[in-house]
Amino acid sequence: MNRVVALALRPPGSNAPAPQDSVQALAGQGLAGDRHLDAHSPRQILIAGAAAYEDLALPPLALRENLLLDLDTRALASGTLLRVGEQAVLRLCFQCEACGSLDRERPGLARAIDGRRGMLARVVAGGEIRAGDRVEVLDARMPALAEDWRERVVQVLDALPAGMVVEYAALARFAGVQSVYCRAFPRLLASRGVSDKAVTARSGSTAPRWDGSGLYD
Repeated sequence: MNRVVALALRPPGSNAPAPQDSVQALAGQGLAGDRHLDAHSPRQILIAGAAAYEDLALPPLALRENLLLDLDTRALASGTLLRVGEQAVLRLCFQCEACGSLDRERPGLARAIDGRRGMLARVVAGGEIRAGDRVEVLDARMPALAEDWRERVVQVLDALPAGMVVEYAALARFAGVQSVYCRAFPRLLASRGVSDKAVTARSGSTAPRWDGSGLYD
């Protein structure tokens, strides 16, 4: 039986995770009081596996996760639904990249983590989550999101309503990539023949801007 081992929130304005006895998952938004609360982001929650901490002898919250579970996140596929506790249901989106910030916890950790940083998820159904709660992998699934950030950007553009455009910053947010990736958008979009679907904030295009409505419904 899989369980929630520990919980944490990263409050707005702070990058340091704070341990919690319980958290409130809000449907379509994320965790109440967490800096990643965002209705249009696939990065609402970071789920890590306890095995990574044991194998690498990491200090608590070194991976900056929200939920620490006693399962191997590498075995979970995008689109998988997890019921956590009595009511909360989470949609797994994609593996979290091992960024350089991990090396501030321990030099070389970003390389050593080897795909075990955890998975990013969205809240499908809300509810309270407590340490010790049961975690169940549901039979139902949702559409998978690409692990490659380039393919995710294209997936977002495929969902763009006809006659609308999306600004680069919003496109990065919807695809779950850092804003610095916007620099690569012109070449990427040109190579896929979709340059007309995304614009810079200063673009003179009069087409209505998409706010991401319906993307993750």
